[in-house]
Amino acid sequence: MNEEYYEKLLNINTQGNKSEINHSIHYHPYEPTPYLALEELFKHYEVRPNDHIVDFGCGKGRLNFYLNHIFQVHVAGIEMNKTFFQSALKNRERYLKKASSTSETIQFHCCLAELYEIQPDDNRFYFFNPFSLQIFMKVLNNILISVENHKREVDLIFYYASDDYTYFLGQHSRFELIKEVPLPNLYVKNAYERFLIYRLTV
Repeated sequence: MNEEYYEKLLNINTQGNKSEINHSIHYHPYEPTPYLALEELFKHYEVRPNDHIVDFGCGKGRLNFYLNHIFQVHVAGIEMNKTFFQSALKNRERYLKKASSTSETIQFHCCLAELYEIQPDDNRFYFFNPFSLQIFMKVLNNILISVENHKREVDLIFYYASDDYTYFLGQHSRFELIKEVPLPNLYVKNAYERFLIYRLTV
């Protein structure tokens, strides 16, 4: 299925534009995860009905709408850019006109990632290279504090994970790499074209 198919199916517009950037050394330019990549990921990774998924650097909300539509799960998008956030809200309004979901199952928050308050039900966290390692470490610490207060299994899902992220997780965290999902045809040319799933089991 191509990009236009899903955009029409979900009644949204999440395609990226290279001029749409965050003017920060810590927050990276907006680029949505390709739908073909999402299809491949969820052939190999199970999403359960009671999962609550948080997308850090959600942009216009593509992952959120895709997951809510396919799996009917609760999703939250965290976005610091006010323009992207407003686009996500407009997309949610359009999406809900066609979807059977309720507004409570798909939420967006306009704030810095490290200021988002991790909710007790949040158990799956998605990152498409949204920000620097310094910001990621703060976000990860917030997740760990939440797990200490509300014991639960937590997964971190990365697309195009940076070497800084993978080194830090491997050397300085309790998360274990449980799955790697390379993208057919792309991974052989670019080793970053893959998903990595890390899990913290308590």
